[in-house]
Amino acid sequence: MGTFVHNSAQDEEHIFRSRAPAVQVPDNVTLPEFVLQNAELYADNVAFVEAVTGKKITYGEVVRDTRRFSKALGSLGLRKGHVVVVVLPNVAEYAIVALGIMAAGGVFSGANPSGHASEIKKQVEVADAKIIVTNGASYEKVKGFGVPVIVLGEEVIEGAMNWNNLLEAADRAGNKINKEELKQSDLCALPFSSGTTGLSKGVMLTHRNLVANLSSTLFGVTPEMIGKVTVLGLIPFFHIYGITGICCATLRNKGKVVVMGRFELRTFLNALVSQEVTYAPIVPPIILNLVKNPIVDEFDLSKLKLQAIMTAAAPLAPDVLKNFENKFPGVQVQEAYGLTEHSCITLTHAAPGVMAKKNSVGFILPNLQVKFIDPDTGRSLPRNTPGELCVLSQCVMKGYYNNEEETARIIDKNGWLHTGDIGYIDDDENVFIVDRIKELIKYKGFQVAPAELEAILLSHPSVEDVAVVPLPDEEAGEIPAASVVLAAGAKESEEDIIKFVASNVAQYKKVRVVHFVDSIPKSPSGKIMRRLVKEAMIEKIKACRLHT
Repeated sequence: MGTFVHNSAQDEEHIFRSRAPAVQVPDNVTLPEFVLQNAELYADNVAFVEAVTGKKITYGEVVRDTRRFSKALGSLGLRKGHVVVVVLPNVAEYAIVALGIMAAGGVFSGANPSGHASEIKKQVEVADAKIIVTNGASYEKVKGFGVPVIVLGEEVIEGAMNWNNLLEAADRAGNKINKEELKQSDLCALPFSSGTTGLSKGVMLTHRNLVANLSSTLFGVTPEMIGKVTVLGLIPFFHIYGITGICCATLRNKGKVVVMGRFELRTFLNALVSQEVTYAPIVPPIILNLVKNPIVDEFDLSKLKLQAIMTAAAPLAPDVLKNFENKFPGVQVQEAYGLTEHSCITLTHAAPGVMAKKNSVGFILPNLQVKFIDPDTGRSLPRNTPGELCVLSQCVMKGYYNNEEETARIIDKNGWLHTGDIGYIDDDENVFIVDRIKELIKYKGFQVAPAELEAILLSHPSVEDVAVVPLPDEEAGEIPAASVVLAAGAKESEEDIIKFVASNVAQYKKVRVVHFVDSIPKSPSGKIMRRLVKEAMIEKIKACRLHT
């Protein structure tokens, strides 16, 4: 099934497809209907269990509370297309919140609860959110935004609506609310992504996008696997992979999600063993921890039921991969690749019965077309020739919210999504990612936009010019580092600059290294030459080490 070559008078087009047959994408079903199909047959099965508290939610409760919350939102005046921003850590109810919003015709927009209040406020404003859903811990951050707030949990907070009370009120309300008919072409999610250019943008995803994505990604699931898979829910659910790749995919397969709010190694290993987790999507720094941390030796790893881990977010260092395979024999390591603008996952790793090569990101999923183009000429390239990865499918986002200019930059007139990543496909259909055009820094799996940090640094009165680049870091993958040109007479230290950024951003976005320099190298068109900045910073660090 591999290559499709289109011959034309001008040129040949190299387009690659899955070797698996196309899969059918059901029409006229919303995402909540698709993932909860046949859930009543599994009503008593646990859908979500919290690793720390032990709190459980069954499939029966997921169906019931999704319906109740949807009804409650309708009674609050939420209409089709209205955005609800969810500011929650990973909790057992998270998917109910998201699916309830979608079932009501609303648009779910997850925000990072550890984000700075100003960052969350910006998302709320850009999305024109009508309601915020949060918990007691994050209420202080959002209470002043001028948007109605629903607070999860038992706690009754003055000025906010209580989740439990709302659901009970929905039970009493009957079916008086006239619901607008939903279409697959309606928006259902608005995650915020840095895209290929840096600053955060709302990604418009429809019910069709996400149903199509799940249809492709779950093509290898066999009937005997239904109800049998236990997935670790540690990747943040506000991230598109957390909500679709973990929550929705597991609900569709009637498996169980083991919910973890944050990573702590002992809790993590306890959860893997006690909950008999079979599939764990994690980020490279956790894999490094599993390989190097002596705490792992306290556990009897023979009790693990783990069959596979999946890592995306950042490439896995070959020696880390080798050490993991030695320590956890029999656990398959799948490296995947995806982006928010393509509804979650663009490629897959394991095809049924076929193992992908080490350090490849796997095989192309069914229903997708992929090509690799020369970034300068736009010509598609043959096998084994690195070029910018582009994808065409029903999973490609509708566009960036209220941002036609950025949409036109990433989706061309023929509907191809240009990912900003450089890769190639080999003779055995394995796809490899070798570099990225985009400048995003991947810190512990989180995306950090240099442009955002540069804007903050340039707001400091003593900073004249700046360039933010990624520096390699064994634990985090990459760390944000800044080369800063100070104004004449400025007295600030490197530490002062680091603290200034830290006071304005989420913890993961902090600049970890600052070097003062005389000037920032730039191209004739004024673009920062980031490669030169990065090389100079690495050289300076090496020189300092030699002298200490």
